[in-house]
Amino acid sequence: MSEIKDITPRDKDFALWYTDVVKKAGLVDYSSVKGSMIICPYGYAIWENIQKILDERFKETGHENVQMPMFIPESLLNIEKEHVEGFAPEVAWVTYGGNTKLEERLCIRPTSEVLFCDYYKKIIKSYRDLPKLYNQWCTIVRWEKTTRPFLRSREILWQEGHTMHATEEEALEETKRMFKIYENFQRNVLAIPVIVGKKTEKEKFAGAISSYTLEAMMYDGVALQNGTSHYFGQGFAKAFNIQFLDKDNTLKTPYQTSWGVSTRMLGALIMVHGDDRGLVLPPNIAPIKAIIIPIGNSLEVMEAINTLKEKLASQNISYKIDESDKTPGFKFAEAEVKGYPVRIEVGPRDLSEGYVTVVRRDTLEKIKYPISDVVDKLDALFKDIQDNMYNSALKRRNSMIYEANSWEEFKDIATNKPGFIKANWCGDEECEDKVKEEFNMKSRCLIEDEEIHTNCVVCGKKAKYRLYFGRQY
Repeated sequence: MSEIKDITPRDKDFALWYTDVVKKAGLVDYSSVKGSMIICPYGYAIWENIQKILDERFKETGHENVQMPMFIPESLLNIEKEHVEGFAPEVAWVTYGGNTKLEERLCIRPTSEVLFCDYYKKIIKSYRDLPKLYNQWCTIVRWEKTTRPFLRSREILWQEGHTMHATEEEALEETKRMFKIYENFQRNVLAIPVIVGKKTEKEKFAGAISSYTLEAMMYDGVALQNGTSHYFGQGFAKAFNIQFLDKDNTLKTPYQTSWGVSTRMLGALIMVHGDDRGLVLPPNIAPIKAIIIPIGNSLEVMEAINTLKEKLASQNISYKIDESDKTPGFKFAEAEVKGYPVRIEVGPRDLSEGYVTVVRRDTLEKIKYPISDVVDKLDALFKDIQDNMYNSALKRRNSMIYEANSWEEFKDIATNKPGFIKANWCGDEECEDKVKEEFNMKSRCLIEDEEIHTNCVVCGKKAKYRLYFGRQY
């Protein structure tokens, strides 16, 4: 049981608990490159599942995958001024090629809007060329000062969609359509309840007209932005002089969107669902859904495992058999650290009665199933685990959402309670800044479906918006 003892209790030191889990679950390791991580096979297998599921959904909606260069010439990056200013502090530059100093610095992409625009300028000539629905799976670099595995790394695996449309209506529809795909994925695959809404002007993506965000709350009440979708209007297109000949034989400027998620979602999986024993993975994203643990190596046990293997394979349920020479207790603890959704214990005592023991990772409940139909029971069990994990996360999140109707209430909650605060806001950045300066809390997103009854919680002036505030990773 030493693996469990080595994990710092979650409620004692959440940051250290997180580091312990990502290491001991075999998700990441530290590299010799400061601020960059090694994603180990098990961690990458989760990312591969994320890629596979999302990629299928993107292609179902007509998107095609492309690959843009890693480097951006400085002159190209500078074409869209607002965009450049937003990323300038995090940009990494290449100044030498071999032993030769470059005539022009090359930025290692922090995002790819300008690269796509440079390409779109070449290939968009007519309304028949639209819409352009492209997506890219790639690595980006942002020179973060403080790094943490999955949450903030200098080198990030991510996905970014970039599209061009003939009309504003189409582009806005695309922005919201992809946002809905993300929302569905977070809730139904990752079992993470997300708050969705629009970013304020201050917090929107650099160069965007509007940004939509998926805000997840971690176990400790801190926010993690788990995905975004942006509407750019014609800003980039005009800066890059992208035009197309429309049906009425006039030149027009197209409308642009972008949307993206990253390996940050793995950090969310850990911090929303993990416990003091380690990782807890929802079945819908787990690379290995069932771990089979033999208790002893008798002929009877081996025959039962072979039967299980055949049935699991026939039903396309991913599994692993722990055939190591470790003790059963150690194997159980290791399975819990890894977060496999179910553990199937195959021992002579249960088999003598025709049973095997199944342990669900989310609740640690032990269930005895007849070996003849245990595999047939798993799909229903996986669904129950998936639903329970979502509902448990939702219940905890909702218990840490507070409402403040005055500045005194806001101060009391911000000082004494972890979580999000719902409040009325006048729309002035000065009030956003005051909350950030005094409590290190940022606006997360606007609440668009609730009526406003009172004044701004910060300044007392007439409120225009309802807003979530929270601390962030």
